[in-house]
Amino acid sequence: MAETIGKILFVLLVVMGAFLPMITWVERKQSAVMQDRIGANRANIAGITVLGVLHPLADVLKLFGKEDFVPAGANRVMHLLAPVIALVPAIITLAVVPFAGVYDFGGENPFSFVIADVDWGLLYVFAVGSIAAYGTIIAGWASNNNWALLGTVRASAQMISYEVTMGLSVVGVFMCFQTLSLQEMSLAQDSSFRLLGFLEHFGLFETLPGWLAWIQVPTWGIFLQPMGFVMFLTCIMAENKRPPFDLPEAESELIAGYHLEYSGMRWGLFYTAEFLEVPVIGCIVTALFLGGWSIPFLDTQTLIGGIGSFFGEGFATGVVLVLHVHAFLAKVVIMIWLQMLIRWSLPRFRYDQVMDLCWKIMLPLSLVNIFVTAVVLLWFQEVVG
Repeated sequence: MAETIGKILFVLLVVMGAFLPMITWVERKQSAVMQDRIGANRANIAGITVLGVLHPLADVLKLFGKEDFVPAGANRVMHLLAPVIALVPAIITLAVVPFAGVYDFGGENPFSFVIADVDWGLLYVFAVGSIAAYGTIIAGWASNNNWALLGTVRASAQMISYEVTMGLSVVGVFMCFQTLSLQEMSLAQDSSFRLLGFLEHFGLFETLPGWLAWIQVPTWGIFLQPMGFVMFLTCIMAENKRPPFDLPEAESELIAGYHLEYSGMRWGLFYTAEFLEVPVIGCIVTALFLGGWSIPFLDTQTLIGGIGSFFGEGFATGVVLVLHVHAFLAKVVIMIWLQMLIRWSLPRFRYDQVMDLCWKIMLPLSLVNIFVTAVVLLWFQEVVG
């Protein structure tokens, strides 16, 4: 019980206590750098601005002072519940995300740095993530506002559509790793393979020359499923309803969309949910496609063996645990940067373009990806097996 509570506290402190407050600052500063501006730099304490880092704190204080307004004719209960339903799934999704591997400290059970290491972890991510759509749908309906309802209709159509392709885009991943557990996927990615090793099976080489055998890449999902990575990232960003997929709240068309009639901390919960999903997306993509906590070309046993030869295996295991956690968080930071780069580089799509992209382009590509992956795996099993 103490171990589980410790993991929960780690997730809350790191993702919600560290990443979440910084996301709004990152969005402001990264957009400013890309647009050759200074960015947020006004909030200060005793004249100290800390490069604008105090702006998230100023935002929170401002939200607490805002009036909590419920429009006439709105369903007060649903109006209150909607932002909570939108926020909670983003938090509990992290229960199956492995921030580090499995380590033996000499006890009865190995230590695993994941709150719930379940065999169906990927299915859990999709099931819980889909609940957030209800918060969006309820918000627009309960507000008794036509503009909010139109934003809800857009959001429901967009989120349901992209969930189909998002699920199909990762089928190739669990076909390659033969598991739905995010921890087992990360463990399977803690290795590397010869990039040109397949040439031996075509009879071009009995054994690869040393200079060709030296070319290796990590066994990461992004190298095994590059098309799956692009499609999954696109779909999960569309699920988050951030630019260029922010049609449900397009301010130039719908004023504010589904959360038009929200103010104060109720609006703040929607705001928090949207920004919290940015590092959550980074965590999921890291676990599926970027090797999770693994360090390229340095598998766990190699690290423990190298460090343990000087300081002992127990100390080395603890050091490797810390290294793996930092490697995972570094990859999450890179994914946050990439999402912000996309957000500030592409203009908003038209709604018909968003739907056409899903049904006419990405859905067929996801089916083709599954078919090609199956053919390659069958060929590989026949040749190697």
